[in-house]
Amino acid sequence: MTSKINWLVNHTSQGMLILQPWLTQHGISHSLAQKYVASGWLKKWCAGVYYRPFINENLKPEWMAAVHALPNQLDIPVHLAGLSSLNQQGLSHYLQLNNNTVWVGTKKKQSLPKWFREFADQKWFFSGNHKLTELIEKDFTSVTVKGVTLTASCPELAAYEVVDAINKHISFEHVAELFQGLVNLSPRKVQSLLNRSHSVQTNRVFLYLAQYYNHQWYQRLDESQIILGSGKRQVVPNGLYDKKYQITVPITFTLKKENHG
Repeated sequence: MTSKINWLVNHTSQGMLILQPWLTQHGISHSLAQKYVASGWLKKWCAGVYYRPFINENLKPEWMAAVHALPNQLDIPVHLAGLSSLNQQGLSHYLQLNNNTVWVGTKKKQSLPKWFREFADQKWFFSGNHKLTELIEKDFTSVTVKGVTLTASCPELAAYEVVDAINKHISFEHVAELFQGLVNLSPRKVQSLLNRSHSVQTNRVFLYLAQYYNHQWYQRLDESQIILGSGKRQVVPNGLYDKKYQITVPITFTLKKENHG
């Protein structure tokens, strides 16, 4: 038992969520975990979920612990996505809306455990990446939030995720404000992402915003490789029509002469 306590102490930290399947993999049964709860080594969060107590007993695990636990203990591939990822990388200077909402990238929302979806009344926005044929290693980076290291969307993927969320969780205007500051995106990564995207509207809006702010990386994209489809798309109601990308945009935008006769 001493060796297992040593393993627990050496492989966990205060405030870390600890899941029973992961404990079982390392020789700590449910009954033994209950003994650790009784002796104060662990605290119970909910059925099958524990955490290492904080020195300050008033503190509780935060959302970072939940996002960290799924990929590291259950091999469920979630990541910090969209606006949350941009914010943690210092790329979201615009006043955030729904500041207490955390964006999480996931394959299928329904595959996430109930304890995660209902975690401490946390507001989640689940950003699905099903419009991309695949995700690759270069789509991700690491960020550290209050001492917890998380997998996060790289700026290019995060930009794609916020564009894809227009009218679902974020406004066109908010995304445009974010895009204004995205001057250092990698054209190779953007090209790779858009080549893998089969969402005509998301692709068009992404390119429109890149062109609107005249980012240097936009000039290096090959649009012939990107699925842009045909026909018009109403992105915003009662908007102005952009002839090049065949989308409607808010009338407050100053439109470029060459694209709008």
